[in-house]
Amino acid sequence: MKVGFIGIGAMGGPMVANVAKAGHDVTLYDTDTARAAKLAAEIGARSAAKLADLADSEAIVTMLPTGQIVRSVFLEADGGALGKALKPGTLIIDMSSSEPVGTQELGAEIAKTGAVLVDAPVSGGVARAVSGELTIMIGGDDKQAIERSKPLLLSMGQRLFDTGPLGSGHAMKALNNFAAAAAYTATAEAMLIGKRFGLDQATMIDIMDVSTGKNFHTQHTMKEHVVGEKYATGFAVGLLAKDVKIAADLGKAMGLDAPVSRLVSDRWADARDHLGPTKDNSEAIRAWDKDL
Repeated sequence: MKVGFIGIGAMGGPMVANVAKAGHDVTLYDTDTARAAKLAAEIGARSAAKLADLADSEAIVTMLPTGQIVRSVFLEADGGALGKALKPGTLIIDMSSSEPVGTQELGAEIAKTGAVLVDAPVSGGVARAVSGELTIMIGGDDKQAIERSKPLLLSMGQRLFDTGPLGSGHAMKALNNFAAAAAYTATAEAMLIGKRFGLDQATMIDIMDVSTGKNFHTQHTMKEHVVGEKYATGFAVGLLAKDVKIAADLGKAMGLDAPVSRLVSDRWADARDHLGPTKDNSEAIRAWDKDL
């Protein structure tokens, strides 16, 4: 396919490299034009100077920090030049962690151009972005568009899940990250309490990891990044705080009393505010290590 790719950060960079490696004809865009030109040369792609230069793509992929930025790319930036130049039938694939309701609203706007929006956020972190083994959650109202997206998505991920109508992929991503953030929060609190009691944190993780407290973070995060103070999982605390808030807000919008999501959202907002949004999410435990 002729693919436009917008956003080449920690995740987007290796993802677009895999798209090019799979043989797709890639043009990439980033606000850092020098960075885009450098990566394009490395992976055998082209870089675009303006967003509107992507309008002749068969598919345009976005991998950006927020849904609002995705909306701006199509409807606001450069006077909405990209959205105005879209051709009927263009497939728009938003792989960012965006707000589900905002995705539905953007889909309606994009449909006016004759293009179609699919949401396909990912899970797996930088390591699986590099290896092309991401898990991808696909939402959309146009079944043909979803099927058209899958060969392209398979260049970036191994596990594709159809989650339902437009916005459902983004809802699933936020809810998954809420569950992961809740597991980290509980594990971190247990470690902090244990440390003050005199327990060795590395031993605590070894025990939890073969006991009922086992979770993703006891397996992959706590030993290397927290106890080892590496703090380098590749996912910023500000982005995780955003995802957990999306999940908590979705629970409220659904009329559900979901107090754990609200509390976890508050905790991650506290970590973001204490550390700064660009710090690695694994460092959140440091923000919570304080006295009553």
